[in-house]
Amino acid sequence: MSAQIVTEVRATVDADREAVLVTEFRAMTAGGAPDGLVRTQLLRGPNGQWRIHTLWRDRAALDAMRARPEPPAAPRLFSNAGAEPSLQVYEVEYCYSAVD
Repeated sequence: MSAQIVTEVRATVDADREAVLVTEFRAMTAGGAPDGLVRTQLLRGPNGQWRIHTLWRDRAALDAMRARPEPPAAPRLFSNAGAEPSLQVYEVEYCYSAVD
C-alpha cells in the first residue's frame, strides 16, 4: 500500500485580506473534494502566518489532482488573498489517531 501524503501550503496574509482567505476556503470545501483527498485544514498562526494542510490517500491521488487543467486550489486561495504561497510535500511515515 502506498503511503499517504500531506501537502502544506503556507503564506503570510495581510490582516485586511484574511477574511478573503477564510471565505474562499469555506466555499472551496463546500464544493466537494477531488478523489483521494482525505482531509484538509486551514490553520491560522501568529503574525499573519497561515497554512493549509491536506491529507491525500496516496501520491497517485495528489498527482491526479495536480494534472487537472485548473491550478491547485490551496496555492490559488493564497494568491487570491494577495499572498505568495509556498508548497511542501510530505510522506506520512507513521500516524496515530486517538479518534476514529
